Amino acid sequence: MNSRKVSIITPLYNSEPYIAATIDSVLNQSYKDFEMIIIDDHSQDNSVAIVKSYADRRIRLICLTENKGAGIARNKGIEEAEGRYIAFLDADDLWLPYKLEKQINFMKSRKVAFCFSSFYLIDANGDCLNKYRQALPRVDYHQMLKNNYIGCLTAIYDTGILGKIYMSEHKKRQDWGLWLEILSKTKWAESIQEPLAYYRLGNQSLSHSKWSLIKPNYLFYRDQVGLSVLGAMTRILLFIFYYFHYRIKYTRAK
Repeated sequence: MNSRKVSIITPLYNSEPYIAATIDSVLNQSYKDFEMIIIDDHSQDNSVAIVKSYADRRIRLICLTENKGAGIARNKGIEEAEGRYIAFLDADDLWLPYKLEKQINFMKSRKVAFCFSSFYLIDANGDCLNKYRQALPRVDYHQMLKNNYIGCLTAIYDTGILGKIYMSEHKKRQDWGLWLEILSKTKWAESIQEPLAYYRLGNQSLSHSKWSLIKPNYLFYRDQVGLSVLGAMTRILLFIFYYFHYRIKYTRAK
């Protein structure tokens, strides 16, 4: 295991309009000791050809022979990762150039095993919405049961302290499940308050997005957390409250 290298895990599925900009945002990092592992989940567009056009030794492409879902794709990347630090970046999101440098320095100086940050919001076309999502300074396991407070595109964990930890193979909420698994092994995750990434919002409305999460979240609480039916329903009601509370309170003007 390389004690400085960051392994960046990027699942890819039909992301032809975005993947080049995502790769460029990684190649432009001030922190150069990284590998980007892109796992194609059997795309049907030109995504793979675009990735192959990047003839850089730090860009690794793994192609799955059938569509397995983002959780399985990410786990394949984690399995193949050679770096000490595991970071996540989806194929339509972007990093600021100093993102890795700031987080790795922060983790080393504070001996933090799990780190995340604030992030900017952009629309489907990549235009800035002049808003950013403010990260909580610190979260623990019990806080994370209320809501997923960690943006996947900002998360990094240290395998030197925690070992490799894998995502659930459920179709949705795999990242949330992984954060809970990590937080069951360490006291908390600490954040950098500065926005270090750009999260691309889809075309769906906020209310549609919220209601579309009800069933996946119920199954998450039942299957992954192990709650009873009543416990899962109670958590769903709390989730709706904290969903709006967090987004209203911690969404800032840029």
